[in-house]
Amino acid sequence: MNEYSSSYWIETAPPGMPFPALDSDLNVDVAVIGAGIAGISTAWELARRGRSVALLEADRIAAGVTGHTTAKLTALHTLIYERLRRTRGIESAKLYGHSQMGALRRAAEIVDQLGIDCDWEETPAFTYTCDRDRTHLLRAEAETASVAGLPAEYVTQTELPFPVAGAVRVTEQVQFHPRKYLLALTDDLCHMGASLHEYTRVVGLSEGDYCRLTTESGGVVTATDVVVATHYPIFDRALLFTRLSPRRELVLAAPIDADRDPHGMYINPEEGIRSLRSAPCQDGKRLLIVTGEHFTPGSPDVEERFARLADWATDHFGNVSFTHHWATQDNDSTDSVPFIGPLHVASRHTYVATGFGGWGMSSGILAGQLLAGLIDGRTFSWTKLYDPRRVASTIREGPAFLKHQARVAKHFLGDRLPLLSGGRVEDISPGDGAVLRLGTHVCAVHRDKEGQLHTVSARCTHQGCLVAFNRAEQAWECPCHGSRFDRDGKVVHGPATRALERREH
Repeated sequence: MNEYSSSYWIETAPPGMPFPALDSDLNVDVAVIGAGIAGISTAWELARRGRSVALLEADRIAAGVTGHTTAKLTALHTLIYERLRRTRGIESAKLYGHSQMGALRRAAEIVDQLGIDCDWEETPAFTYTCDRDRTHLLRAEAETASVAGLPAEYVTQTELPFPVAGAVRVTEQVQFHPRKYLLALTDDLCHMGASLHEYTRVVGLSEGDYCRLTTESGGVVTATDVVVATHYPIFDRALLFTRLSPRRELVLAAPIDADRDPHGMYINPEEGIRSLRSAPCQDGKRLLIVTGEHFTPGSPDVEERFARLADWATDHFGNVSFTHHWATQDNDSTDSVPFIGPLHVASRHTYVATGFGGWGMSSGILAGQLLAGLIDGRTFSWTKLYDPRRVASTIREGPAFLKHQARVAKHFLGDRLPLLSGGRVEDISPGDGAVLRLGTHVCAVHRDKEGQLHTVSARCTHQGCLVAFNRAEQAWECPCHGSRFDRDGKVVHGPATRALERREH
């Protein structure tokens, strides 16, 4: 496989209008932090209501997690409906289905209203299994999803190039080009007079009747309301980090002949998750997009995981030639439902959207509707379902909560034990990195391909966990809460907002 390559969505979309970094103070009605699908959708919904809006992005707009998605716009989220029925009752499953299908309809309205060319394709979504012992789970999911309002049915035949034991099939779902869609929304935001700023990292939040945001450059944004839509919240006054589990996932893409198109979006619920869809491609071909190999940030052997995913794709689709491969990151809530609403119990003017569990396209659009409604003083029938302050489901999620905390504790304490046995800089090969104790400091040391060493502190600036090196993506990653840094310690992905400290070797 070639060198790690950029996302297909970023490579094939227009570069987008550049927006200046914020270099002065600003006063607006609402400040939205994070310009992925949740942040842009929220800003757009508010601007359409006549609010003055500032959209603040630490890097490039629509180029983070949203720029690395698989872009399935569907309300079929593996086996969520039967789980909701068991844990929170059938009414919760209905509210989830109603809100998620509503997000699809809202996206269709926006595409039509703005005339967006974003490779919009209506196609069925499938949750499938090849294990006959699990078909009862899919039958139950199909029945509950249908009761919840989805056009769902149980089937035994698909257009996959291999037999399945059973599948949930939901029609009227969508796949699209996420960056083309979002760049059209940002263009419309500009026309409505919104203030958009890239390379503007927010590092401080002061709450009150008027909220104040402090940026890394020293600029201050004063706003009546603030939305934290940074994928993983950079401000977490409700301790949501105790109820969020970050994971990374690999993506491969390869052109295939149109007659080999599986005609749908597919995912299996087993441990070895495989997810796939296709997209329009040049010369009348289709681009096969295969996703899988979930792992905790900082896990070893990412290159081997890419190889396993490639082997699976070639086993089922023949000798394909991969033109793109990248990785994405998601946060799973411990009760499987996103956190969208007030930032904390005492919150009056601050809101959050996070925990999309791999289904950020529909949930991000839904977040825009929900948060704009809350700021306008309106609620939906499903507002409480997503409320981050929910208590009952927190009690029911106890085992998942404890499992998550045990994993964090393992990394926080256990990752320090190998340091007691030492380690040598000389053993680090070009292109690799290691965490070593150098004198009194625990350091993250990377040797680039030219042999030059890059040494930074190994302690994540978010909560102090030790980072680990991802050789495939050339990044330092925190296994506790998912922060990512480049080889020189610069923040690539939050919740960390400060770089790893440089160390002299």
